[in-house]
Amino acid sequence: MPNLLAFVETRAGAIRKAGLEAVTAARGCVDAAGGGEVHALLVGAPGIAARAESLGEHGADVVIVVEHAGFERYNPEATAALAAERIGSGGYPLGVFSSTAQGRDLAPRVAAALDAAIVTDATTLTIEQDAVVVTHPIDTGKLIAIWAIRGTPAIVAMRPGAVLLAPQPRTARIERAQPVSDPASARVVTTELTVGDSATMDLGDAPVIVSGGRGLKSAENFRLVEDLAAAFGNAAVGATRAVTDDGWRPHSDQIGQTGRLVSPDLYVAVGISGAIQHLAGMRTSKTIVAINKDREAPIFKVADYGIVGDVFEVMPALIAAVRAARAAST
Repeated sequence: MPNLLAFVETRAGAIRKAGLEAVTAARGCVDAAGGGEVHALLVGAPGIAARAESLGEHGADVVIVVEHAGFERYNPEATAALAAERIGSGGYPLGVFSSTAQGRDLAPRVAAALDAAIVTDATTLTIEQDAVVVTHPIDTGKLIAIWAIRGTPAIVAMRPGAVLLAPQPRTARIERAQPVSDPASARVVTTELTVGDSATMDLGDAPVIVSGGRGLKSAENFRLVEDLAAAFGNAAVGATRAVTDDGWRPHSDQIGQTGRLVSPDLYVAVGISGAIQHLAGMRTSKTIVAINKDREAPIFKVADYGIVGDVFEVMPALIAAVRAARAAST
């Protein structure tokens, strides 16, 4: 089997979890097909090469490092030109990207430059005979489509959290490369990167997400969601569109069709009825727990576990239980 290329997303000089997931997804493809290597493309400002060896821990055989001061922040034009040139000249039949905010900008640019077929927001990825086969939620997540891409190269962007990270250590070979166009001459320039509260986890990186809806009745009551997330110790806080529109939470916390698409190991929905727009953003989570006093709420149709009850009675007991379980395990 030919080698595959995975684009490794970074932010502020650090490799993002979504970037590791792209490498892991490519590794799974070549292993299942019985051969080939995973080549990881790592782009950043001078110093990013220090992160290259860590990609071998997640299955990269070769890490192609491109350093330039113009890549300190995301550079759409220069990065797309570089990725397209590497995929084309390297003869890779598949380029794996992340379906993050950055990836949804980058992957289509690369596909357009290569005149290649593209599927974004993919939840699984395999290579079967002469086709790249992916699954992709459609109809606001009510259906899962299976796509077979027969032309090469194919571009696939994976939904964050859809790929389970697992150590696959190997000693990666490091190769240096140069930009194919001058990043400093790009027409589109990212002038500023605003990073959220460093004390909280990013929704795309968190293995556990606790989300709240209007069932919490007020912004002040969102402390129950925050306390449960803190009790887990590895959780991020999310919200519905109604909550963010009302100003209870920032719009960066919104999960749904017009917000963030997430697939954590555990998703806890607190006082969320389950509008289809919200379900579209979280129904691929590995395990879903719903808490709602309305036993007919649509959220229970996608939940693995449901608690019918008043959130103001259930949440304090749940927070105490999680704290006790975590204390007992340490």
